Amino acid sequence: MIKQGFNNEKYIQMQSARIKERIEQFGGKLYLEFGGKLYDDNHAARVLPGFQPDSKLQMLIELKDKAEIVIVINAGDIEKNKVRGDLGITYDLDTLRLIDIFRGVGLFVGSVVLTCYHNQPAATAFQKRLENLGVKVYRHYPIPGYPSDINLIVSDDGYGKNEYIETEKQLVVVTAPGPGSGKMAVCLSQLYHDHKRGIEAGYAKFETFPIWNIPLKHPVNMAYEAATADLNDVNMIDPYHFEAYGETTVNYNRDVEIFPVLSAIFEQILGESPYKSPTDMGVNMAGNCIDDDEAVTRAANQEIIRRYYTALCNRKQGVGADGEVFKLELLMKQAGVTALDRPVIESALKKSEETGGEPAAAIEMPDGKIITGKTSSLLGASSALMLNALKYLGGIDDDIHLISPTIIEPIQKLKVGHLGNRNPRLHIDEVLIALSICAATDEKAQLALDQLEGLKGCEAHSTVILASTDEKMFKKLGINLTCEPKYQTKKLYRR
Repeated sequence: MIKQGFNNEKYIQMQSARIKERIEQFGGKLYLEFGGKLYDDNHAARVLPGFQPDSKLQMLIELKDKAEIVIVINAGDIEKNKVRGDLGITYDLDTLRLIDIFRGVGLFVGSVVLTCYHNQPAATAFQKRLENLGVKVYRHYPIPGYPSDINLIVSDDGYGKNEYIETEKQLVVVTAPGPGSGKMAVCLSQLYHDHKRGIEAGYAKFETFPIWNIPLKHPVNMAYEAATADLNDVNMIDPYHFEAYGETTVNYNRDVEIFPVLSAIFEQILGESPYKSPTDMGVNMAGNCIDDDEAVTRAANQEIIRRYYTALCNRKQGVGADGEVFKLELLMKQAGVTALDRPVIESALKKSEETGGEPAAAIEMPDGKIITGKTSSLLGASSALMLNALKYLGGIDDDIHLISPTIIEPIQKLKVGHLGNRNPRLHIDEVLIALSICAATDEKAQLALDQLEGLKGCEAHSTVILASTDEKMFKKLGINLTCEPKYQTKKLYRR
């Protein structure tokens, strides 16, 4: 059983109260930057076991009469088809998904902002698509010298060139599909425009990571660096907070770098800045809700290892860089962890060795038992692993065939003979469909299907990079997967 280390109920209560306090502080309009994921924050759920992925959303629902949401997406991320790692979909598609989710719970989505826009064709096409769907879209542009040239930034040639976002509510929640989208810059730009219009407005930041009141090198904070290795974010001691209060708090480089800009804007609006440090800007209460430091430390170390293997595979597939891998190697050394601290890796590699180097996979069950799967003529290693894991959870004898070969073989013939697949082995989704068919007449097959929920949160490893079909199934089932950075075959063309 995964040990819980985070008190989610306490977190919701403390966080809601803190946000309300900040709204009252400014009295007029508040731009609240939501860092990380506003909905399905799976990273937080992994490194803070007990944290619920939709906690932030539940807090906002309580304020929905006062709040509207602005979604920010970097035009460059649209152009390069940047993918949200935990869901496997591009940022532009995730923007559409988020709009549907927010509207589905009664939250008002006011608009979408394209940041760093400079006529990228894909971003322009996405704007047209959104507008055809009835969504307001605004463009914000790159500013030369950002964030150091304050005089230019806080001028008509800086923020003044950005399109002003028309908002209706007192609380404007600014969120994004992922990091590096430009949420803070959007908030600061709005403060500048509001000031020129005579509108009282304030800014606050809801950033879950890094957690400001735990140590700089705590694994939870290091896991955040691992998650943003492609952005080259660096956690650091907040020098402004230390100077103002003599207290050591943790922030990260982009917030520290932008703080003089924020101070300058506030000085123009209010005559003085209400914040003495980047830490002051935040409303994050997560650090006060960690009940078991050992549990969250263990979970965060696992996340660092997972991120490292993801970077290795991305580099192998041509979508990652050496610098990202090197940074993650350094983080692993700083955290004092290796691949040996992820037991499924050793088990999967051992199973592959036992089968003559064929692909293999392993999964750690909630009780700590490690189950393996190997490649056969009927099933890939991941599909075999799935069936073996479901058998274990259901207490079904390992020798029992949940799916008859007489059902698998026609599916293979269909795949190869009519659908153009070269690999006849069944993928995980095909196995689960076949299993559901068998469940109509077989109680044990139904018992196995009933165990799917028990796989959520389990750790798994494959000795080869999986086909996208299988990788997506692991994500849908909530299984934390890593893979060795190698392909099953030496073919250059893959699909």
